[in-house]
Order: sequence, then C-alpha cells, then structure tokens
Amino acid sequence: MNRNLSSTLLRHLLWLTLAAMPLAGHAIEEPDYQVIRQLDRNVELRQYAPYVVAEVVLNASADTAGNQAFPILAGYIFGKNKGERKFAMTAPVTQSAEPVTMAMTAPVTQAAVPGGMRVQFVLPKGVTLESAPEPLDPRVQLRLVPASRWAAIRYSGTWSQSNDDEHLALLKATLDTAGVATQGGPVLARYNAPYTPWFLRRNEIWLALR
Repeated sequence: MNRNLSSTLLRHLLWLTLAAMPLAGHAIEEPDYQVIRQLDRNVELRQYAPYVVAEVVLNASADTAGNQAFPILAGYIFGKNKGERKFAMTAPVTQSAEPVTMAMTAPVTQAAVPGGMRVQFVLPKGVTLESAPEPLDPRVQLRLVPASRWAAIRYSGTWSQSNDDEHLALLKATLDTAGVATQGGPVLARYNAPYTPWFLRRNEIWLALR
C-alpha cells in the first residue's frame, strides 16, 4: 500500500475511534487539574498534576505539523513499541512551537531560531516513564510533564490561524487586566476529532504562569 495512503487511513481510523467513543458512553481521559482561579467564563488558571506524554518534534509549519505527527504518534499508541502494547486515546493533543538549535560560526556558540513544532499525545493515567514501553520509532520520545500551572482559554470553532490568534489575544488581554504574568509561547490543545462540527469543538490555548 502506498505510504501516504496508509498514513491517511491510519489517521482516519484513529480519529473515527476517538469520535465514536463518547457515543459509546466512554469519556475521553485527560490530565488531572484543579481550577485555582476563574477569571471569566472561558478563562481559567489551572494547576496540573504530572503526566507522561509521547511526543515528536518536527521541522514543520504550524499548519502541517499535526498531520505529519499524527501517524507517528498514533503508531506508538497502537502498538508500535517494544511489547506491542496498545493505549486508549486521550485528550488533548497539544502543539507548540519548538526552537531549532543551530550552530553559529562567529562567535562560536549555538542559537535557537524558530522552525520546529512539538506535538504531544498524553498517555493514560498510571503510565510512568518506567512502565511505558520503548518506542520503536526513534522520532517518538517519552517525557514526564511536571506539575505546572497554566492559564487556559476555552473556545469552539474551526482549527484556523485566525481563530487561534483571536482567542490568544483575548487570553492575553484578560490576563493583563487581572495582573497575571505568563512565560513562554502558547500551547494549542485540541480535544475533538476533525469530524466534530466546528461549533461543538473544544479548543484551548494555554500559557504557562510565571
């Protein structure tokens, strides 16, 4: 089978599985967190418990990173690992910009420049770095996300740059008004399959609290 066709079918199968799970009465698992402050109806400050992710960092644009990363990470949770262990799909799938480190000749140092994207699948609760099976694909890395605090805005709508930019600006304005400081770049969090109607989607943007 053509590799591109196989990857497309794998993405469709995984998304169809994810989309069907709520209809079958199974809630999609997500990381544990507590709301430590509600700034308005759609903006929360959250304290997250530690969790483990499978992630891949690609030299790709924000528009293409998800499609490129999906079959790689889906392969891992569908059994492309030592022991062929399979995991249930969780939410969210997150995406954030990752600087690419490049060597500079004068002066001799290294500088980080924009260019990469980090895409993560959250592994189910109870999975640790020690118990998670080793990926067979070297592009897949396992990482413990430590306990952390985030500001999050929740919104619906299409997965478009304009929609994300609009709500990132709203999140920053709300945080500025409340005197809440953040650090680092935004993280996009997607909770639904692409077949979910745009008006029913749960989208979020996270900013790390300082």
